[in-house]
Amino acid sequence: MTAEAFLTQLSTFQSEKELHRVARFFKGNDGKTKAFGVKFGDVFKTAKAFTAMPLDEINKLLDSDYYEVRMGAVSIMDFQAKHKKTTAERRKALFDLYLSRHDRLNNWDFVDRGSYNIIGEYLMDKPRDILYDLAKSKNIWERRTAIVSTYAFIKKGQLEDTFKIAEILIHDPEEFINKAVGSWIREAGKKDQARLMAFLDQYAATMPRVTLRYAVEKFDPDTKAYYMNLKHLK
Repeated sequence: MTAEAFLTQLSTFQSEKELHRVARFFKGNDGKTKAFGVKFGDVFKTAKAFTAMPLDEINKLLDSDYYEVRMGAVSIMDFQAKHKKTTAERRKALFDLYLSRHDRLNNWDFVDRGSYNIIGEYLMDKPRDILYDLAKSKNIWERRTAIVSTYAFIKKGQLEDTFKIAEILIHDPEEFINKAVGSWIREAGKKDQARLMAFLDQYAATMPRVTLRYAVEKFDPDTKAYYMNLKHLK
């Protein structure tokens, strides 16, 4: 269960057709990330086979400049975090590793792959101050982690943090935050539509258009038109 063994197995799936992946999906700007040439289905399959990998070996994968290798690392972390037999100590270690290496989790899909189980589920019975700190970070992907992690709370009917963090991020200049805010307040609205509508009554006219569009996606046509028109009236 070493980083080297993971790379050896992953390399058996390499394909020239997959070398476009970085240009198509990677939205970070580190200037170093490059494609390994592997489908994400094969990345996830390999990660699952390496679920028992020690944290120090996962950390080595996070050092990689290859997009799919880092996705493999966060996938292994995710598999460990949601495994029923994972100890509380290991869950804490995964939580700490995710946050300490967020510089390497520098794309929207790394966040969406790992934050639900590694961050959100870990914080279910703990103070959530860290999410508010992340929401105010200068790092776009840390801000995305703040809102995406709250999906764990939404699933349990706990909506307060989602809407409070959405308020912090509601006028964020980055599209990948705008889309995340809209998506997760929409999910919270499935649990409590009145709460979502109250939020939109306050912010629909000033929030980014893409945020509003994502937020009202599941509304009936008339309600959707009402809130979209508030944006036009601004």
